Amino acid sequence: MWITRAQSVSDRAQWRDAAAAPSELPDAFTFAEARALGVTRRRLDSEDLSRPFRGGRVMITSGDADQTEPDIWDRMRREHVGRMRAYAPLLPPDGYFCGPSAAIAWRIPMPPWVWQKDALHVGVHRPRRAPRRPGIIGHQHTRGFVKVGETDGLPVTDAASTWATLGGILGLDALVAAADHVLRVPRHPGGFAPVTETALATREELEILTRRRGRPGAPRLRQALELARTGAASAPETQIRLIIRGAGMPEPMLDYDVYDDHGRFLGCSELAYPELKLAIEYESDGHLTRKQLQRDIDKYQSYTEAGWYPVRLTSEHVYRHPSETVRRVRRARAMASRHGFRPDFPSIWH
Repeated sequence: MWITRAQSVSDRAQWRDAAAAPSELPDAFTFAEARALGVTRRRLDSEDLSRPFRGGRVMITSGDADQTEPDIWDRMRREHVGRMRAYAPLLPPDGYFCGPSAAIAWRIPMPPWVWQKDALHVGVHRPRRAPRRPGIIGHQHTRGFVKVGETDGLPVTDAASTWATLGGILGLDALVAAADHVLRVPRHPGGFAPVTETALATREELEILTRRRGRPGAPRLRQALELARTGAASAPETQIRLIIRGAGMPEPMLDYDVYDDHGRFLGCSELAYPELKLAIEYESDGHLTRKQLQRDIDKYQSYTEAGWYPVRLTSEHVYRHPSETVRRVRRARAMASRHGFRPDFPSIWH
């Protein structure tokens, strides 16, 4: 008998257990795959299976409704990658995810207006026709124009190709932030553990892709690569560096370990002018937790005692009022050059 909405949750759970999909099916599968294994249409239309795309089904689990990620970007990425997994069984032969979808899978930073679009970007090699259906933006690529790899178990353009395909979509600053992410070699601050990870791509690999004839946004890609560095850990850090550079000030060092005069490690700063003992810190929403706030208080106290001065910035200063970022850094540099930052001379900040 068909289960109605009026029946109890326990009755529905028992029915689902009794009519469970065959174990051969993954969490996301096509309607045709299930029918070939003998799953009835009634079962495929049940409430514990979602239908994000025509011809596809996804098993709904308790974790699908979890909205507890404190970071909005983590939550948006989870949702987008979830749609990618749901569509993966429907990919055309040799199909792959590309453009913004591949960038999201690689965690390449992009402006919010790109993240907030739900459509998936799917690529195929010529002469195969690009898919066209609701929620899908299809792309055709000549073989060799992009390389296909894998991340999170999904077929995607590799990180270098993904960055190159963003040249016709993103502006210069966003392309620099994306390149910084691709080129970064993750490390442990203070050098307390060896570096075991590698960059997603090398500068040489990116440079080759910018020279490809017919590449949308190629001149902007080449300009972005000239401005890219290897030490930035986030898009805001890249933006701060570009703001400082655009104001005519020297570029600060990135990912700099700070020590006191006795060689004790005090912390790692996103940007720094070591010769001036000036550290520039970006405070994201993650710094609002009680645990992180305590760490920050202790870190900046030790900085002050060692003669370092931190310039602390938020998204308000970086993205809405960049002139305030310029003012703070310029004033701090000037005061450090004239007086140095010493905790026994607070009057210089009046």
